[in-house]
Amino acid sequence: MGTQEHQIDLGHLLAFDPLHHFPSPPSSREELVKECLQKGTELVQSIADTLFNLPSTEDIDGPLVKLPPPTTRLPREKHLPKPKPPTKWELFAKARGIKNRKKDKIVYDEQTGTWKRRHGYDRVNDDEDIPIIEAKMTDEAGEDPFAKRRAEKKKRVEKQGKNRLQNLKQAAKVGALPSHIQLAATALPITGTQTAPKKVSKNELEDVASMAATATASGGKFDKKLPGEKPEKHKGKYRKFLPVVEGTGIGSLEKQQTEKILNKLISKNSHEILNVDKAINMYNVKKEKKRKNRQGKDSSTSSKLKPKKQLQKKSLKKGTSKKGKSK
Repeated sequence: MGTQEHQIDLGHLLAFDPLHHFPSPPSSREELVKECLQKGTELVQSIADTLFNLPSTEDIDGPLVKLPPPTTRLPREKHLPKPKPPTKWELFAKARGIKNRKKDKIVYDEQTGTWKRRHGYDRVNDDEDIPIIEAKMTDEAGEDPFAKRRAEKKKRVEKQGKNRLQNLKQAAKVGALPSHIQLAATALPITGTQTAPKKVSKNELEDVASMAATATASGGKFDKKLPGEKPEKHKGKYRKFLPVVEGTGIGSLEKQQTEKILNKLISKNSHEILNVDKAINMYNVKKEKKRKNRQGKDSSTSSKLKPKKQLQKKSLKKGTSKKGKSK
């Protein structure tokens, strides 16, 4: 897509003027910036005009426009990756006509009667899940079958590691190492690579040694020093502690710090630090509790000091007696 003045590529939202030229070279930087801003405004306006001419669909957020495919081919930042050479297994499979089949990740385990993963942790037919191994006629007497299985597995893993390094060696010769190990290719234990291993400088070795020394709990303070090794430099500032005995010099700092805290508390803006209302309420509550406790103690002590009332018989009136009653 394009116009007479500007060439527009809506796929990249790109607009440029291939025939643009300055009528006269700008005399100053301000004039150049002004000219560039003016031309950029024209290009953005041409993109907006072309966008609004496209068919659109209404949406809650506004009209939506489907951009056409881009027409301008942008250059790559890096070169195209080289094809990797085939591995030994790929060559063998191609010669025998073996095709890769996609296998299921989950397989039924007959030993436990459950579905398990084909590879990884808690996989199907795991050697750790087999409690009993049937003896064969070819087994040697006194040989541990479980230890034999572990040794065979270890050999298989070592063989796979060697094959992997061999494949990396072939890829390094062609220059088609994978991107995730391309930076560490010189550190791989393989031979025949074109690039020479990088030499480590003295400063880099000292940095690594200092990092390893400070990795201990004591920060390398009690570690043995190598011959010619310099002591570790102290990084950062030392902590300063106030002296125990006051003096006129640095010993008066403690007094100054205390006065500073007190002035901050008693200053005009103390309400920002101390909640006065809350402090008054707490004081009143404590005072009321003390008063109630005193009243309870006074009442209990007064009741203890009062004499107990003794039960006495009522005195008989004069002129009355048992004998009189008998008369």
